Amino acid sequence: MSEALPSGQSAPTVLRIVLGKRLKELRESRGISLEEAAKALSVSHLTIRRIENAQVSLKIPYVRELLRLYAVSDEEARDFTDMAERANEPGWWHNYKTALPDWFRAYVSLETAAQVIRVYEPHYMTGLLQTRDYARAVIRAGFPYEPDDALEHRVDLRLRRQALLQSSEAPSLWVVLEEAALRRLVGGPAVMRAQIEHLLEAVKDPRITLRILPLAAGAHSATSGHMTYFRFRERELQDIVYTEVGLTSAVYLDQRPDVVAHLEAYTRISRLASELLPDPRTYLDQLRKEFSR
Repeated sequence: MSEALPSGQSAPTVLRIVLGKRLKELRESRGISLEEAAKALSVSHLTIRRIENAQVSLKIPYVRELLRLYAVSDEEARDFTDMAERANEPGWWHNYKTALPDWFRAYVSLETAAQVIRVYEPHYMTGLLQTRDYARAVIRAGFPYEPDDALEHRVDLRLRRQALLQSSEAPSLWVVLEEAALRRLVGGPAVMRAQIEHLLEAVKDPRITLRILPLAAGAHSATSGHMTYFRFRERELQDIVYTEVGLTSAVYLDQRPDVVAHLEAYTRISRLASELLPDPRTYLDQLRKEFSR
């Protein structure tokens, strides 16, 4: 397994990852070694490797010199440099850095840029479909001693992430929810009823597909825990899988065997959910009535 993205303050934007890969492709297509590229910048070959792996910000003078070395046309170089400048700009989530764990920053960047997002959620409603009250209750459970203002900052971040579903380039969102996630009483019956109503409204969007995996499904191939599978428009970006490790860390996987294994597991549980509960809307409507009693 591999950690596809660095965590912490240097977690890259997707654009920086793309540009790093393009620089690597240009260098290799010209038959230029890491050492030769490094010599042109008067840096070590490790610096070139870090640039190509999006582990450091893109210094514009370095970018220009590399493009000159790789004999890129003036027009292409201007476009590339413009993109590099944008890649160095902080994402919208920068304003929420105190509410965003180091290991989750890359996730928000990937989520914002994804064309397709597949989520398996065994415990709670997936974050992109939570109501404010539900999100507040979940986050409060995770941060029981958080001051109210800091807690609301975390809630605001979660709700801000949902804006991507309303954008003109909204991703296709596929969600497999365990039945337990819907029956777990979060915030009380009124909060749950509103959450179910919100979900019923959300799945009217043709870009959102929901599957509910009943408890009767028993053991299955994804019982190891939450996973998110990202697919992107950019040809340079391979699919990436995010999985959580305990309470304070995560792993981002981009090696093909790992990605394929997770996609196959996701496909199996999605198919199983569809077979066992082919009409999730009717189930949700019944559940909403239960929380109304």
